[in-house]
Amino acid sequence: MTITKKVTFIAKKDGVEKMKELLSAMVAPSKAEDGCIFYDIFQCKDRPEKFFAVETWRDEAALDGHKASEHYKIYKSSYEQYCEDKYSDELEVLG
Repeated sequence: MTITKKVTFIAKKDGVEKMKELLSAMVAPSKAEDGCIFYDIFQCKDRPEKFFAVETWRDEAALDGHKASEHYKIYKSSYEQYCEDKYSDELEVLG
């Protein structure tokens, strides 16, 4: 069963550009991972400090592989100093 998540990041006022850089760096290597169905980063036009990562993985094993990747470890060890708030929602496709 696929797993779809939306992760919301609220950057600190002085961390918007760095968050954009860190999150953007995740896209290409994440899309190249086995089991990645969809992975993109979005930035709100009217609130530039607000970002969303929307991702769909083939299954739990694929998501676990993503969390063990080198690019995820770099992001995980770096983002907190630029981020005011972070939360995630697991999504379900209707229809």
